[in-house]
Amino acid sequence: MRVLGIETSCDETGVAVYDSVGGLLAHAVYSQTEIHAQYGGVVPELASRDHVRKTLPLIREVLETAGLTAADGVAYTAGPGLIGALLVGAAVGRSLAWAWGVPAIGVHHMEGHLLAPLLEDPAPAFPFVALLVSGGHTQLVDVAGIGRYRILGESLDDAAGEAFDKTAKILGLPYPGGPQLARLAEQGDPRHFRFPRPMTDRPGLDFSFSGLKTFALNTLHHEVPGAADPAQTRADIARAFEEAVVDTLVIKCRRALKATGHRRLILAGGVSANRYLRQQMDLAIAAVGGQTYYPRPSLCTDNGAMIAYAGWQRLRAGQHEPLRFAPRARWPMESLPGLDSAPTQ
Repeated sequence: MRVLGIETSCDETGVAVYDSVGGLLAHAVYSQTEIHAQYGGVVPELASRDHVRKTLPLIREVLETAGLTAADGVAYTAGPGLIGALLVGAAVGRSLAWAWGVPAIGVHHMEGHLLAPLLEDPAPAFPFVALLVSGGHTQLVDVAGIGRYRILGESLDDAAGEAFDKTAKILGLPYPGGPQLARLAEQGDPRHFRFPRPMTDRPGLDFSFSGLKTFALNTLHHEVPGAADPAQTRADIARAFEEAVVDTLVIKCRRALKATGHRRLILAGGVSANRYLRQQMDLAIAAVGGQTYYPRPSLCTDNGAMIAYAGWQRLRAGQHEPLRFAPRARWPMESLPGLDSAPTQ
């Protein structure tokens, strides 16, 4: 079965074809970074308009690369996300499915991220703990199988990715700020500053990064004006901030593994591409006898491959949607129906 996946939840247009026999046949992503950079963040109306402009050309490109003129099924992101952007992908995906006479399925964006590591070899076996760090989401999930999810903890305010982007803006870095801050942190002195590790001094698996962002702002205002080398001081602040976020994520992941008794941890979402996070998480989880799994960097950010794969899993289980579709800006992942069978590549 060959499934066309369409991702348009925010500011990246992603399209891919997944083959149940041949694996990922083709995928392409178009980023709207240049469009939104002048505003310092995503402008929803501009995002929606650009999806209208780019979705069909990307579909043609991906189908041509895969050597196809049609697919056996269509999967599109139905939420959560920007409602206007979601409507573009849903309308195009559902229309193609109707024209081709094939089933269609709306995919949960975060389930797509969660299942992305299953596209890799070796793929993690169930059960496992998932750390989802994508855009406005930071969640720890106990995963017993596809659709069998229990939220263990989540961000109470700013997610990790949001905190990275906002702190980067505080430091005067260009949009998108997260990757820029990570690059600046590589030049920082880890001995100069130590930031707090929020909510690690109390039980529980929830996160809070808003205060850490404020701590970075106060440090910047206090230290940079009188610094002998302001540029280096900014790099030191970036390093301290990154270390604090990463340490917090590592501590919570170790707690989650202990609480569930699982030995496998997967990381997915844009922040999971952070090299320092991967390095520290690998060391910490190996120290307690666990294993870590990640998608390749190109599948960490929003992409059509994860939507095609997640859609294939549900289509092959007999799930599909009627002509009427209903994208949603908010969509609790725990409300998804579970699948009885284990996934196969």
